[in-house]
Amino acid sequence: MTSLPGTVLVVGAVNVDLVVAAPRLPGPGETVVGDGTQRFGGGKGANAAVAAARAGAAVALVGAVGDDDLGAGALDELRAEGVDVTGVAVLAGRATGVALIVVDGAGENQIAVGAGANALVPARVDVPDDLGCLLVSTEINDDAVLAAVRAASGVPCVLNPAPVTDAVVAALDAGPLLTPNRGECLDLAARLGAATDDVVEAAQRIRERTGAAVVVTLGGEGALVVDSSVERVPAPAATVRDTTGAGDTFNGVLAARLAAGDGLLDAVRTAVRAASLSVGAVGARAGMPTVGEIEAAG
Repeated sequence: MTSLPGTVLVVGAVNVDLVVAAPRLPGPGETVVGDGTQRFGGGKGANAAVAAARAGAAVALVGAVGDDDLGAGALDELRAEGVDVTGVAVLAGRATGVALIVVDGAGENQIAVGAGANALVPARVDVPDDLGCLLVSTEINDDAVLAAVRAASGVPCVLNPAPVTDAVVAALDAGPLLTPNRGECLDLAARLGAATDDVVEAAQRIRERTGAAVVVTLGGEGALVVDSSVERVPAPAATVRDTTGAGDTFNGVLAARLAAGDGLLDAVRTAVRAASLSVGAVGARAGMPTVGEIEAAG
């Protein structure tokens, strides 16, 4: 049973992750041999939905999978986590999205994604009556991203621009709360004609366009909240085995806490703590903490 009020509606990708642990990340044209391959549930949308559900939120997911064994398995995993997948389309004749991930000994990763059905997510969002927060990620087609952001009327809308796409720029006028990492923040500011190497300045320029706060994730350094003031939220010390999914954990828990009515800074603090816990296991979801684990680490 969930413990938080307000449904989190996630619009984003559903993938299957194939992970190779290697001694180091390969360079261009280079082959690096690892010990073996592991398979995990993935996709930024699905991962964030799981993170929000484990953090105590009621969660519904909008996305798409193929009518293949990978898609059926992905939906079963999400249902087992308590995620409502009624809004996930099963597309005949299409392949489910796959991410190919290499993780080095320090937990850093390199990822290539075959979008598959994620490129055909329907550009239609049915908003639940008790919607508390809408979370949108950009591994899906632009029309679906725009439709989702524009559906968030009167509730917090978190847009994770990973990657930064034309749809992100087009969606800025709707005033979403953006959660880029450092590189994405600089990239988006440059697209707005405000190129800079200063992440605070870049976030401020983005905020001027959206009229909403910008939260920049900084990995092991925590997060930067740029609103009417600039606040740094440090991350606690963590044992890093795999950083895959840390950003998805951050976004899912942030959405869960905003849906529950937390103020932005408090929600970011909780999300940073959850993301730090998530990197202790291999696989995007393996280390995602439960609400009890998040509270115990506070």
